[in-house]
This record gives sequence, C-alpha cells and structure tokens, in this order.
Amino acid sequence: MQPEKFYYDNKIVRNFGIATIVWGIIGMTVGLLVAIQLFSPAANLGNQYTTFGRIRPLHTNAVIFAFVGNAIFMGVYYSLQRLLKARMFSDVLSKIHFWGWQLIILSAVLTLPLGFTTSHEYAELEWPIDIAITLIWVVFGVNMFGTIFKRRERHLYVAIWFYIATFVTIAVLHIVNSFELPISGLKSYYLFAGVQDALVQWWYGHNAVAFFLTTPYLGMMYYFLPKMANRPVYSYKLSILHFWALIFIYIWAGPHHLLYTTLPGWAQSLGVAFSIMLIAPSWGGMINGLLTLRGAWDKVRDDVVLKFMVVGLTAYGMATFEGPLLSLKQVNAVGHFTDWIVAHVHVGALGWNGFLTFAILYWLIPRIYKTNLFSKKMAAFHFWIGTLGILFYAIPMYGAGFTQGLMLKEFTPEGMLKYPNFLETTMRIIPMHVMRSIGGSFYLLGVIVMAYNLARTMLQGSLVSNEAAEAMPLEPVYVKQNGDIWHKVIERKPIRLMVLSLIVILIGTFIELMPTMTISSNIPTIASVKPYTPLELQGRDLYIREGCSNCHSQTVRPFRSETERYGDYSKAGEFVYDHPFLWGSKRTGPDLHREGGKYGNAWHYNHMMDPRLMSPGSIMPNYDWLLNQDLDTTTTAAKITAMRRLGVPYAPGYALKANQDLNKQAQEIADNLAKDHIKVKPNKEIVAIIAYLQRLGTDIKVNKTANNQ
Repeated sequence: MQPEKFYYDNKIVRNFGIATIVWGIIGMTVGLLVAIQLFSPAANLGNQYTTFGRIRPLHTNAVIFAFVGNAIFMGVYYSLQRLLKARMFSDVLSKIHFWGWQLIILSAVLTLPLGFTTSHEYAELEWPIDIAITLIWVVFGVNMFGTIFKRRERHLYVAIWFYIATFVTIAVLHIVNSFELPISGLKSYYLFAGVQDALVQWWYGHNAVAFFLTTPYLGMMYYFLPKMANRPVYSYKLSILHFWALIFIYIWAGPHHLLYTTLPGWAQSLGVAFSIMLIAPSWGGMINGLLTLRGAWDKVRDDVVLKFMVVGLTAYGMATFEGPLLSLKQVNAVGHFTDWIVAHVHVGALGWNGFLTFAILYWLIPRIYKTNLFSKKMAAFHFWIGTLGILFYAIPMYGAGFTQGLMLKEFTPEGMLKYPNFLETTMRIIPMHVMRSIGGSFYLLGVIVMAYNLARTMLQGSLVSNEAAEAMPLEPVYVKQNGDIWHKVIERKPIRLMVLSLIVILIGTFIELMPTMTISSNIPTIASVKPYTPLELQGRDLYIREGCSNCHSQTVRPFRSETERYGDYSKAGEFVYDHPFLWGSKRTGPDLHREGGKYGNAWHYNHMMDPRLMSPGSIMPNYDWLLNQDLDTTTTAAKITAMRRLGVPYAPGYALKANQDLNKQAQEIADNLAKDHIKVKPNKEIVAIIAYLQRLGTDIKVNKTANNQ
C-alpha cells in the first residue's frame, strides 16, 4: 500500500489567526474604555451608544466570541488536519464558516450599542443573530465531522474528544437558551420567566464558560503543548479520566450563580456539590499539562512560548480552584455581586484564554509562513507586560471585591448599618478601578506589540497556503492490538464518542432543569402580583435597552444587611411575569427590586437626567436623551399579544386598547412631575422608565429601608 499525498489548508488557519488578533485588540480596547467608565463618567462620551450599559456586553461578546472564538477555530483547524492526517472536509464550508462568523461578530458590533439586546449574559444577541449562530455552528460541525470521517488515522487523539464535546454541548446550550418569541425584527421575549429563566440562563452562562472558554482550549493544550515542548503528554489514562469527569460534572454547576436567590434549595445544593467536585478533573487537566514539561524546564526558561503556556495553565488552575471556593455559600454571601467575581473571571480570561492564545499564535504563525519569529525580544516583552497587566488587573479587583462585600455587610455596635448609603462603597473602591485600568492598558499594549511582531513575521515569510503532506490510507479493518483498552474502542468511533458525550451532558441538564420547568409548585404564585401595565412594560424594555441590569440587580437576598438596606427579601412568585428575569450578576449600583415608591417621580427624573444632582459622586452616566426621545407606542399591541402567548394573564383583546391605558398612566406621571415644576410631555421615554421603576417590588408589602443611593 502506497502513502497518499494531500495538502493541509493553512489559509483558513491564517484567516482565523488574523481575525483573532484584530478582534482581540478591538475587544480589549472596548474593555479598557468600560474600565475607565467605572471611575470617570465622562468616559461614557455623552451619548446613548457608548454608555457602560450598552458597550459592556459588546466587550464581553467581542472578547469571548470574536477573540477567543476565532482563536478556537484557528487552533482546531490547524490541529485537526494534522491529527487526522487529512485536509479539512470542504474548503467551501471553511470559507462559509470564517466569513459567517465574522458577519455575526459585526452584527453584534452594530446591534448592541443600538440597544438591541436580550439582556441574558453572554447571550445578548437577538433572535435573528441566534439563528445565524446556529447555522454557522452546524457548518463548523459538518466540516469537522466530515474531516474525521475521511481521516487517515484510526484513533482519535484526546484533543479531538474535547473538540467533539465542545461542538455538541454548545449546540445544546445555545438552542435551549435561545427559546424566544420574536416581537419584531430585532426584539423578542424569552419563553421562560423569572426563576425558570434564571436557571436556564445560568445553566447556559456557566457552561458557556465551561464548553467555549475551557474544553476547546484544553483540547488545544493537549495538542500544542507536547508539540511546543517536543514531549509526549504525561498521562494517557489521566487524560481519559480528565475528559469524562470534566464534561459530566461541569454541566451541573450553573446554579452556584444563584445562591440565596429564590431558586429552589435542592437546585442550589446540587450546584454547590458539583462545583466542589469540579476541582478534581480541572486540576487533573492542569497537572497533566504541567507534568508534560517534566525534564523540559530548562527549555521553559529559554522559550517564551512555553512561558505563556505555563502561566496560562497556572491561571487555569487558580480560576478552577476559585470557582468552587466561590460556590461555598459562606464565601458566596460575601463575594457575589462584587468585583471579586470580576477578578476571578479575568484571571481565567486574561491568563488561561489569553496566554494560551498568544502561545499558539507565536508558535503557529512562523510555521505556516516558513520563517522565524521576527523578534523574540518583543515576544518576551509581551510576556512580561502581559503578566504585569494580569497582576495589576486582578489584585486591585480582589481588593475592591473584599472591600465592597465586607462594607455592605458591616453593622455598628448599635445594630445599624455602618454604611447605609451604597454609594459609599462605590467611592471607596474607585482607586482600585484606576489600578485595574492601568493593568488593562499593560495587557492591551502587549497584544499590540504581538500584532506588530506577527505582522512583521508574516511579511518576512510566505504563507504556505497548501502544505504538502502524505500518509498511509486508513485500513478498512481494524485489528485489535495486544494491550488495547476499552477506551480505544470509543476513540475510533466518532459518532459513538459524540453520542456518549451528549448523553453525559444531558444527564445533569435534565435532572436540574426539568423539575423546575414542569412542576408548578416549585414556583408558588402570589395573588397580589399582577402583570405590568403597558407603560411599565414599555419602560422595562427601555431599562433592558439601556443595559441597566449590567450594574443593578433586582433580587434581594435573605440577609439582614440586604433587608435593612433594600427591603423584604425577594419571593419566587414576584417574578412570574418577568420575560426575561433581571436579577443581574454585579452590583455597581444598589439593588432595585424594592425601588418602587421609595422616591418621588421628580427624584427619578432628575437622577436620570444627571445622577450627580441626586447622588453626589455617582459614576452612573447621564441618560438625558430619555427626556427628549419619544416613546414608540406602535409596538405596544404586539408586546401585549406576545406576553399573552407566554401565559401572562392580560384580558382577551386587551392589546387593542393597551395604548389607551398607557396614555392615561403617562399623563398622570407628567401631571405629577408638573407639580414639582418639571415640564415633560407624557409621550417621552423618561415617563415610561419612571413608571417601571415606581412599580418595582410594590406587589407585596415591603419594609421601610435605608437610603441606598
């Protein structure tokens, strides 16, 4: 039998590599602007399209799906071809995948600043873009499995196991979390509401981190690290244990984002238990990677690429220890809603995802261009400035998180809140946010230096678009070898591996989601809780458009420190008409669930016009355009009709007369503002926002609270 000649497609690898660098710089630049906005309101640039609430999700989407996403496809397309000894299944599908993914990212760049958002964290893109993501993901899957089927290597290497699990799990996560009812071309309501929506979102949100930011990078680690070090993976058996334990346990951990909320206690406990167990497989992968370098530490000292890999793996170990730590209820009680979570997330993002991406780029680009890296000194500078950037970023954010969490819980000896004004904590941590922005600047500078270094590397070399290779064709019949273990049977059956991966991740999914979705007694109703009025519903959509949930939560946890500050703790039945839920994940400002009736309409008007008039020192941006822009009431009927389809008990035919009630309530608010010498027409957006804020938390009797502004 003669070896077959074929060609690796390096052009698609190069394209994804360039996109990784470009989107990385863009996403991190937006992130730096977001960081500056948290201590300098002027950085919101005085218009509605660049406020923190609108561009913070642009930053997260750009970094996760543009920077990391393109890096994943770059690494997968390079390693998959060489592991399978086959060119990608279809050059056409590769091109569709590349350009389709870039168009999806561009759609995010256009829609998010314009205020088209679902508000679901890491899933803010609206329904037409969700459909596009699904189609492009299928293209990727067909191309990947088509390549696997025409492979010239019998067994599938461990990296490919992780690629397959990534594909199938992200597909399930994206589809379930995108159950939406379209209202218009760029507006939808989630099918689930309140507690159910929160559970689905954080089942998705946590596992997007697991199966987009983690498993594909572990697959790339298993391929690129041995190549870089010229050593075999430390333990094949450990890689088997690592893979199956990780994908089984990870899927259960999402509820640890919802501790002390109205999520049923059994679901919270499952999330905690599996989060603790997650330490074992996570550290198993880190150890397998680091021990691969045994005997090669002299090379690590001299090779900047391996330095990036070692720091990246260390950051992965730190982040995957801290995640279970934060899932402990006692720790979560202090850390949740604070900058501690920001520090935790960015140790993983900057260290694990960022540094592994940089290592792969530095190793891969010279090889496909058949040249040497333009400047090793620049790469070394990038490593050290990037490492300093992570330290300058994370350490102040840990300090800010501890400071904020402890200040908000502190009582005087007399039993009074020591810091009743939430703004006191915000102002106390401003210096730490300044330091964070300096760290972000260091990190971004390193990426810009890398971009220049790699650009010069490309210019001095020549891309080998079609790299010649040869390999023996796959024998039609597999002969079992002495010493084969049971797992090798799975390794040579890609469909079996995919189906088993799907079953493993669906076990936890069904056990966690189904009871809450199907047993109505899990979400008890409250008779006094009524649907939003048409004006309040419009105001809620404006609240979502402006990204207010990026800074304000809407759930009061059952802690004395929170009930004293905000009012009665939240009940599950209060959220049954909330499509989507708006509990938030970070308190840059105070919780708003008991905001209704706390202040007069004039206070809210002035606060939205210029927050510093009512809260001196506030870092909240002005929302003065709400005072001048007309409320679009042409959508009211469609929104009421959609809510009725989702089970909200509006009367039959109410959609046709909803605007009559809207105008009546709007006029009442305008008349009330006139008493305080504020002239505003009832058809302005500010009136709808005020209506919504004054409704929050008023369906049940609430306790008197301290001033929380």
